[in-house]
Amino acid sequence: MNTMQTSSWQEQAEVLAREGISWRRIAKTLGKGKSTVSDHLRKVFKRETQPSKEKKGPRILFFDIETAPLKAHLWSMWQQGVGLNQIESDWYMLSFCCKWADSDEVFYFDQRNAIDIEDDYELVLKLWHFLNEADIVVGQNSKRFDTKKANARFILNGLPKPSVYRQIDTMEIAKRQFGFTSNRLEYMTDKLCTTYKKSKHKKFHGHELWSECLRGNLEAWEEMEAYNRMDVLSLQELYDILSSWDNTLPNFDCYVDEVLDMDEWEEDGFHYTNLGKFKKYRNKITGVQRRSRVNLLTKEKRDSLLANIV
Repeated sequence: MNTMQTSSWQEQAEVLAREGISWRRIAKTLGKGKSTVSDHLRKVFKRETQPSKEKKGPRILFFDIETAPLKAHLWSMWQQGVGLNQIESDWYMLSFCCKWADSDEVFYFDQRNAIDIEDDYELVLKLWHFLNEADIVVGQNSKRFDTKKANARFILNGLPKPSVYRQIDTMEIAKRQFGFTSNRLEYMTDKLCTTYKKSKHKKFHGHELWSECLRGNLEAWEEMEAYNRMDVLSLQELYDILSSWDNTLPNFDCYVDEVLDMDEWEEDGFHYTNLGKFKKYRNKITGVQRRSRVNLLTKEKRDSLLANIV
């Protein structure tokens, strides 16, 4: 007997959703209203993709998105601008990949099984749930591209703003702290990462990969998935390498209610400001440096100091 015939419509809907079938098609297949099916699958998706509740600290999400290109009518290969009336079809989200910092599971979703590939509502909604759960979001060039593109698709699909999160951009860390030959993910992961490196295109090179995905080529979609997944895995490894060099990152200890466990920290001299002297500490695991908030200078010494005129 077919187990699909004996299970509830909710269970059937969950099975079909995991196969990548659109919620609209699932509703039609099961003879249920689209809103009924969507409400159920939205709750299931949110439950299954939430970060671990066991690990203490901030909920850190690494993510990367891929978008479809604009299609437009051009008069020249060297045309500098495109008028709105020359656009044949607008861009939309093709896929996204993400993972929580405290989990090995990598999540990937795309439009390969969508009835209308330009209707990215369900895909965008899934990304919205991840970002809505995050305290901190990490990406490569994400402040200029991924986050703004995601926000554009959120508002165009009628979704509210996700819960506020802080952003860390590995490209910004690279520009702020180093003078690499290139700040691109491909270059930095090739030079610095030992486990994961940003993958190069295999069968479908450059724009061809996007073109073939838009044509429905499943082999191209498989390469897109592998490409997207490796972007996120190499991104996390790169972040772990660069993060201890950047003193502008959030203080993750604030996200833990308990008193700080100083066993992870070792004294590392003193940090001086124009008006103070503080104990300096270095994390034994990550190498991150912090200072105490207690000024070691006596009140008399502080009172005698002269401040710079700015």
